[in-house]
Amino acid sequence: MTLIDTHIHPAVGDWELPDFSRPLPSRQGDRIIQFREALREAMSEEMRRDRRVILLGEEVAEYHGAYKVSQGMLEEFGPKRVIDTPISENGFAGMAIGAAMMGLRPIVEFMSWSFSLVAADPILNNAPKMLYMSGGQFGCPIVFRGNDGAGGQLGSTHSWTVEGMFSNVPGLKMAIPSNPYDAKGLLKTAIRDPDPVFFLESERMLGDKGHVPEEEYYIPFGQAHLAREGDAVTLVSFGRPVNFCLDAAEQLAGEGIECDVLDMRTIRPLDIDSIVESVRRTNRVVVVDQCWPFGSVASEVMAQICEHAFDWLDHPPVRVNTRDVPTPYAKGLEAAYLPNAARIVEAVRRAMR
Repeated sequence: MTLIDTHIHPAVGDWELPDFSRPLPSRQGDRIIQFREALREAMSEEMRRDRRVILLGEEVAEYHGAYKVSQGMLEEFGPKRVIDTPISENGFAGMAIGAAMMGLRPIVEFMSWSFSLVAADPILNNAPKMLYMSGGQFGCPIVFRGNDGAGGQLGSTHSWTVEGMFSNVPGLKMAIPSNPYDAKGLLKTAIRDPDPVFFLESERMLGDKGHVPEEEYYIPFGQAHLAREGDAVTLVSFGRPVNFCLDAAEQLAGEGIECDVLDMRTIRPLDIDSIVESVRRTNRVVVVDQCWPFGSVASEVMAQICEHAFDWLDHPPVRVNTRDVPTPYAKGLEAAYLPNAARIVEAVRRAMR
């Protein structure tokens, strides 16, 4: 049996993206599930749709799965499609890239994106460049997903926020959901995408609950979501800090300061048009990013704002990042190190001066 045995992984030629012209279902409803359950549903639905989709990583085939994300998937899909790997990120990431080149559509789970640094060569030097280096002969439809950022007293080497560093590489796409609804819709799109996708989650959000409709839906990349509407300041963020922005906006509303809260959802591609549209209305912007400040995603967003919306700014862009130090272990220090609602409120007040 070869990797692309047509009886196991039929090459049905459905490389095209989903039909994004269909309106997205409502974000309100009775069915409330956890973030981890939304991820599991996305993977399971796509594995049922296309037998070329496989899941591999450390402990994904255990009874509960790593962090319970893949719980029950081994029983449904079997050990040829839900594959426990050795603790060797460099090995299984490279193997999965080869499988993608040969016709499969792997989902690679990093238990932590901190561990992806061991696999930096295959995921940064091979996967994003494969289509270009092969002159279009080999694509690399693969999803790398797992927990990103400080997970709660895990120490500095297990708390990497990699988007600032990895998003610098052309040829990849990067999605960072902030809620269960987006987690499912974006992950389904990532699995269908013909390019390598880095899908960054947060261990601190896996138990978060939210409405996720039962009907099938896909969220297109490069389209921000306006999570809250205001006219005083634009708050731009992605991933877990979006929730801190919403908390800050609620507090500021009590002071008569109404904020636009833009959830970018994807960093590659970046929806700069939605940011510019908001800045034209508010004339002020605060970018909230859980990367370190030097060379961060916030740095790039602010640069693009100045390039595309400078004439509409009444105050220089302000950013809120993690502190420029290694991630502390102590609980109180870690909380102060990360972006939080109090720091965002202070940044908005600074932008209002």
